[in-house]
Amino acid sequence: MRHRFLNTALLFTVLFGQAAQAGNQYTELPAATAGNQQSKIQVIEFFAYGCGHCFDLESTINPWIEKLPSDVDFSRVPAMFGGIWDAHGRLFLTLQAMGVDYRVHQAVFLAVRERQRLSTAQQMADFLQGHGVDKEAFLGTFSSFAVQARVTHARQQIAAYEVTGVPAMVVNGKYRFDLSAGGAQGMLQLADRLIDQERSGR
Repeated sequence: MRHRFLNTALLFTVLFGQAAQAGNQYTELPAATAGNQQSKIQVIEFFAYGCGHCFDLESTINPWIEKLPSDVDFSRVPAMFGGIWDAHGRLFLTLQAMGVDYRVHQAVFLAVRERQRLSTAQQMADFLQGHGVDKEAFLGTFSSFAVQARVTHARQQIAAYEVTGVPAMVVNGKYRFDLSAGGAQGMLQLADRLIDQERSGR
C-alpha cells in the first residue's frame, strides 16, 4: 500500500510539474544575466533573415514594438549558428551599426525569402545599393572591428540565453520562450505579462 501511495504521489508530482511548465510557456534561465540589472526592462528577439517563422512574425511584432512603454528596451539579435546564418547575421549587425532605416532590413528579409543570393559581402553590397545604402561604406563597415565586436557579443548572448532555435524572445535575461507559447500573438502576450511581472518586482 505504501509503495502504491508513493507511486501515485510521484506520478502526481510529475504531471503537476509538466502542467506548471506548460502553463508558464517559458523557460526560466538557470543563471539570469545582467539584463535584469539594467535601468530598463530588456527584451530581445532572436531571429534570422532565412527563418520563415521570423519573416511571418514581422507583421505582428513590429506594431507591438511601436507601442512598447518607455521603460522597455527592445533589441534584435541575429542567430549565429554557422554558415549562412553567420553571413546573414553579420549583414544585420552591419546595417545596425550603420543606423539604416529598418525598412532596409525588411527588404533584406524579403530578398532572402525570395531566394536572392546574399551570401557574400559583395552580393550584399550590390543588393543594398539599390535600397539607398552606400556600397563602399557598407563593405568597410562589414569588415570592421566594430562589427566583429557585435558578432562576438551576439554569440555570447546566444550562448548565455541557451538559444537553439528562432524566433525566440528573452525578457530581462530571465525568461526565454518561442512560438510554442501560442503562436505570434501568444508569444507577445506572454512577453507583455513577463514585462509587467518584472516591472512590479522592482
